[in-house]
Amino acid sequence: MQNDFQTISVGTIPNYTVTIAPGLLEQCGQLLQRVIPPCKAAVITDTNVAPLYLERTKASLENAGFSVCSFPFPAGEQSKNLNTLSQILEFLAQNQLTRTDCVAALGGGVTGDMAGLAAALYLRGIRYVQLPTSLLAAVDSSVGGKTAVDLSAGKNLAGAFLQPAAVLCDTSCLSTLPPLFFADGAAEAIKTGVLFDKELFTAFQEGLVRPGSEPLPRVIARCVACKAGVVERDEKEQGERKLLNLGHTVGHAIEKCSGFTVPHGHAVGIGMAVIARAAETLGWAKEPLAGCISACLASNDLPTGTAFSPEELAEAALSDKKRSGDTITLVVPERIGHCVLKKLPVAELRSVIRAGMEG
Repeated sequence: MQNDFQTISVGTIPNYTVTIAPGLLEQCGQLLQRVIPPCKAAVITDTNVAPLYLERTKASLENAGFSVCSFPFPAGEQSKNLNTLSQILEFLAQNQLTRTDCVAALGGGVTGDMAGLAAALYLRGIRYVQLPTSLLAAVDSSVGGKTAVDLSAGKNLAGAFLQPAAVLCDTSCLSTLPPLFFADGAAEAIKTGVLFDKELFTAFQEGLVRPGSEPLPRVIARCVACKAGVVERDEKEQGERKLLNLGHTVGHAIEKCSGFTVPHGHAVGIGMAVIARAAETLGWAKEPLAGCISACLASNDLPTGTAFSPEELAEAALSDKKRSGDTITLVVPERIGHCVLKKLPVAELRSVIRAGMEG
């Protein structure tokens, strides 16, 4: 199996390694020993993932000398809030974790965000590791050190930057993903292709990336490598890292308007389709791209439109963290593989969204 391992170094301070291979959960204790001496490990997971992977993860950690406690919370974006975060923090305190102990995030993006934020806050910061079990977490959210919970005003409005000590992506876990959740992750991978890599986009365009498909581990590795490069250059999102928000201004607005019933990746897919149509309609794109982006999303079981009005979406986007005073920064695709940041007055956002919905 060693030959199946792919590793990507993330050169932040401190740096860490993302390991991608099948069967990593059974080896996670042995692998984590290399970066964290055996200690008390609190495994944070959700009620969907726990029945599938918690026991094998605990067994591997315990066999490597870790003392393990676990906290499953109700699955879903609706749990990504201050109440659940408070419960996790109380759990860490009740189990007497110290600054030499660690948190392990076992699950998808919601789990990684909340467990990471709990680790950042508890005792003013303890180590944590990411054990992503969803495609979305594997290609995007497990890497880069963003942690957050949602507030009633909007998505990811309370958070901190804390880089993980390690990321172990067990590709075997992806075989249990329902189609809805695989598509959710595909949206973030397609986003990476639109941003940086036309060849990656083409793989999804041609239907080559499916559950269990041969290219899937390489796709994950490519997405991680692209994001790692950006994070190394702009860890705290002062400039280039804002590009990773392609599709997210409208996407987060859709999530909020739907009461978080529209999954994140699906909302981001719609957001990409909207901004691509707007880019063409408003003359920002350097070549036709809206049609191929929408077709690629649709062929990967993702929506490209929404019933929410431009007015509703613009209003919801006013609380987006990408807003700065009376301006908001949009990520605009100019061609497949290249996007730019465009700062606009907030007052113009509604017309941009309308152009993207009518274009």
